[in-house]
Amino acid sequence: MNVETIVNYIHIYGYLVIFLFLFFGVVGIPAPEESLLFLVGVLCIHHKLSLELVMVSSVLGAFTGMLTAYVCGRYAGSPFIKKYGKYVGITDERLEKVSSKYMKNVGKSIVFGFYLPGIRQISPYFAGIVHIPFTRFSLFSLLGTLLWTVPFILAGYFTGRIFRINPNHVPYLGIVFLVLFFLYVLMKYLKGKNVNRSN
Repeated sequence: MNVETIVNYIHIYGYLVIFLFLFFGVVGIPAPEESLLFLVGVLCIHHKLSLELVMVSSVLGAFTGMLTAYVCGRYAGSPFIKKYGKYVGITDERLEKVSSKYMKNVGKSIVFGFYLPGIRQISPYFAGIVHIPFTRFSLFSLLGTLLWTVPFILAGYFTGRIFRINPNHVPYLGIVFLVLFFLYVLMKYLKGKNVNRSN
């Protein structure tokens, strides 16, 4: 889907389009959401979208997606895994082991999981499956949503004010962000490996 199509959808259907993109992106349809957030920030300059409404629709879309996935995981995920998990190697023992690790770092997993494509989609389902308290999950999810959506939107907005950015080139930023993330993870991994060898 190109930029002009997205802009047309926004003009026709309003900010509901941004809400739905973020909602379905979190619920389980992987998409370059970072690029979209940056793009709508740029479009606030080029097409006079309301920065405040863009932020509200983005935050609500991602947060509602997190809560929906959590509820699905809590009430449908556990029975499904117990019934069919054995066919893909998910035994009760393995699930319990992963659950204990997840519980130790639940806050970080939910908040910073937003920055990891794939983890962003899996984390809320798993939080529901292991029965993280709803209030606790909601607070971590809201914090993660704000720390993820707002910086990307503002980055697009202020970059669009400083430089003349062609909105059609913005989707390629998703690839750049992904490459930079993998380089960062690789460097951390290699650094940790070198430290272990020196010890």
